[in-house]
Amino acid sequence: MNDSDEKGVPSVVNGLAMCKIHHAAFDKFFLGVRPDYTVEIRHDLLNEIDGPMLRHGLQELHGMNLMTVPKHRRDRPQHDLLKYKYDQFKNATAADIA
Repeated sequence: MNDSDEKGVPSVVNGLAMCKIHHAAFDKFFLGVRPDYTVEIRHDLLNEIDGPMLRHGLQELHGMNLMTVPKHRRDRPQHDLLKYKYDQFKNATAADIA
């Protein structure tokens, strides 16, 4: 969830640990996380050729599961919040990405 989003409450169940690059990609809808913890990269980015950072930093993550999720279910990101953000990712327009 973007920090500025009304659902962007700073809590464990509303967060994913990401580096600065992946956090920015998540906020700008380049990267999405399905409620089953599978990473998706925007389809138009999968066809781009722009060097190793794009290829290794984003494209190779497409279809992969998150590296780790908390062992205890109570500490995992809430399904409905992930779905909300994933739906935004799937429906993002050029204006949302700019």
